[in-house]
Amino acid sequence: MKTELDFAPLYRSSIGFDRIFNLLDNAQRLQAVDLWPPYDIVKLGDDQYAITMAVAGFSRSDLDVVQERNVLIIKGGRAEKEKGEYLHRGIGAQTFERRFELADHVHVETASLSDGLLRIVLKQDIPEAMKPRRIEIGKSSQIPDTQLQIEAERQVA
Repeated sequence: MKTELDFAPLYRSSIGFDRIFNLLDNAQRLQAVDLWPPYDIVKLGDDQYAITMAVAGFSRSDLDVVQERNVLIIKGGRAEKEKGEYLHRGIGAQTFERRFELADHVHVETASLSDGLLRIVLKQDIPEAMKPRRIEIGKSSQIPDTQLQIEAERQVA
């Protein structure tokens, strides 16, 4: 039994979360789960991730890795090179397209292909302006004395 969630009440009471609601809504609508090619996602640190995808039989020229805004798209396709009639075809050679939604400020750092494994390292670079910063609490003598000045003007009047 599949249940779809209605995000309409959240749209009415929240501002700036449209992208998150759209992601959740799109995730609900995925009908077929494509299991090929298999992949792993590993968190390497607080701000670094790696996607490792098994692409045996594909060369660098057969693969395409593109980042468009907050989406990483990995496409693969091979031209038919083998001549002859297959009696059994167990090595996956079909074209594929895999999409990964990325958080804000996440970008591809490196991509490499070795031993049939495509490895993409991602890094999240949060701008300095968005990072938390510590606010130094000053002494009361450093605070402007505007309150006393206003009180003095009231007494004169």
